[in-house]
Amino acid sequence: MKHLAERARQVIPGGVNSGQRSIPGLTDLVITEAAGARFRDSQGREYVDYHAAFGPPLLGHNDPDVSAAVAEAGRTVDLCGVGVTAGEVELAETLAELVPSVEKVLLTSTGSEATFHALRVARAATGRRLVVKFQGCYHGWHDAVSLNVISAPEKVGTHDPISTGILPEVLEATLVLPFNDEQAVRRAFAEHGDDIAAVILEPVPHNVGCLLPEQEFLRTLREECTRAGSVLIFDEVITGFRHHLGGWQAISGITPDLTTMGKAIANGYPVGALGGRADLMELFSSRPGGPAFFAGTYNGHPAVVAAALATLRKLREEPVPEHVFRLGERIRTGLAEVFASLDIPALVSGYGSVFVGYFMTGPARTYDDLLRNDANMFIGYRRRLLEHGIFELPLNLKRSHVSYAHTDADVDHLLESAATAAELARGDVLDLTGASTMGGADAHR
Repeated sequence: MKHLAERARQVIPGGVNSGQRSIPGLTDLVITEAAGARFRDSQGREYVDYHAAFGPPLLGHNDPDVSAAVAEAGRTVDLCGVGVTAGEVELAETLAELVPSVEKVLLTSTGSEATFHALRVARAATGRRLVVKFQGCYHGWHDAVSLNVISAPEKVGTHDPISTGILPEVLEATLVLPFNDEQAVRRAFAEHGDDIAAVILEPVPHNVGCLLPEQEFLRTLREECTRAGSVLIFDEVITGFRHHLGGWQAISGITPDLTTMGKAIANGYPVGALGGRADLMELFSSRPGGPAFFAGTYNGHPAVVAAALATLRKLREEPVPEHVFRLGERIRTGLAEVFASLDIPALVSGYGSVFVGYFMTGPARTYDDLLRNDANMFIGYRRRLLEHGIFELPLNLKRSHVSYAHTDADVDHLLESAATAAELARGDVLDLTGASTMGGADAHR
């Protein structure tokens, strides 16, 4: 029988259903089984999974409680596309209880849809044209924010779209600023404040690993948006529920006007959410007469709602945060010691259950700092970890995750393997073609 990966390439462009899944050196990877902190491929190889699908399975793959809740939903209710289900009401009430900014909430199928609708309703509410995003932040695939994520050095400070096919006038309506630079924010509002509909940011830019926000920067965003009447949007698709049940806004004490959520909310099931101030949320057409159109056949699907409710219940009732935070700290501390013992320049960053080892010296405050990262070493180290049955995504600047299913023995194995992998990677010279994604449209030609 023809290999599954080759069959896939015959009928799926590139053989994968996301541009983030085609990995140099792993183009024949076919996953056949996933459970807990591990997955297996079609060649029988098993990996301890720290990639975790970019973060959703906080409880681990195929968590039995989540799976049972989904199965029960399948026995009792189905997608009918009219009215509302009890599960949707309970989930909305739970999100409003947990997340400080959420007074009302709508469900989507993806985080990209949530950020799309957040920007749409911000423009509807303000009647303004411009949105502000930050270099290194990713907010999904839609045109207004598909730019300036992992940019080449010469592209920083200019518009750097990650895709062709976007109308220039759409890109021109997006202002890109450096992260953690409150003075740049104040200048932008002084010049354009009357026409800024929204500011959107990942409070922690995890799509470039982990840049931790400075409190004064977040405070400045809140102050300037309030003063100008602009909508402040926290994209907590990654930070929400993984870092805190109330998101980074609960950690920082800075409350946005709108919040987008996804990923860990349902442990891997496809659900997103948009919540925030009631006056903004009431502008959607889910309320008769609302001027901002909102729809989606699969919004609030009973299976994903059941998954979200089961996930949030477990996050509240079991010591999930304590476990993943403790293991995350062990990993960050241990990796820093390993790299230092080998005299390899490295900066291990992260928060809670997220970790990333940059191969560079100095701070990591802004995206410009990450341009010092040794991509050859970063990717080479992760390719060497594969030889030890450890999967950290071998793409430049990508973060890694701990789940509730990981154990201290898994961490021991990672730290023991890290020294060998790093030592061998130091001598590797790699072809890095295709090893950096979200790098601008020019990079893909």
